[in-house]
Amino acid sequence: MFWSKKPLDLPTAETALKGRPEALPTARLHHVSQNPLKGPYPPGFRTAIFALGCFWGAERAFWRTPGVWVTAVGYIGGPTPNPTYEEVCSGRTGHTEAVLVAYDPAVVSYAELVQMFFESHDPTQGMRQGNDVGTQYRSGIYTADPQEQAEARAVKAGYAAALAAKGFGPITTEIIDGGPFYFAEDYHQQYLSKNPGGYCGLGGTGVSCPIGTGVAAQ
Repeated sequence: MFWSKKPLDLPTAETALKGRPEALPTARLHHVSQNPLKGPYPPGFRTAIFALGCFWGAERAFWRTPGVWVTAVGYIGGPTPNPTYEEVCSGRTGHTEAVLVAYDPAVVSYAELVQMFFESHDPTQGMRQGNDVGTQYRSGIYTADPQEQAEARAVKAGYAAALAAKGFGPITTEIIDGGPFYFAEDYHQQYLSKNPGGYCGLGGTGVSCPIGTGVAAQ
């Protein structure tokens, strides 16, 4: 069930849905790689969390990336504990649809994942992504430590300049401390592997995102 009119303002802790203490049941293994969604992850591997619109297409983009060991979809950024998909879609949890990425930093760097994140969607659209409208479609990077935060903000600044040069508006991506990541229900995990013809609204701006010292925007 979907609500006919969704709020575009985030709820407060007082007005958000109350949620539940127990985690939602979800898949144990990744549908493509057969690696465990919730770990344990290999020693030395790191995790990153990104929100870039409908998480079905977003997750597929990351699981296809060399160096990514496993991906999972879930909810982050709001006060409601262990929300359901329907609750998130109501706009009353404060969460956005997100992808958790466990990766080998010896193969792909955090900055490269942030670059891919920015190039895979339009981060200037606020509380929507294309035809998908609502707070759960907002763009976000949810960081684990100050180093990730600094790297993400540096890439954002470079991409903001590149987008402005092409006539795009300001980036609306939120870059904040991660907070709890709630794994989504089983049927959402690797949805486009289970349903190859399923909906994917993911689309970038066509503007390259520069990373690294001296890299020019294209």
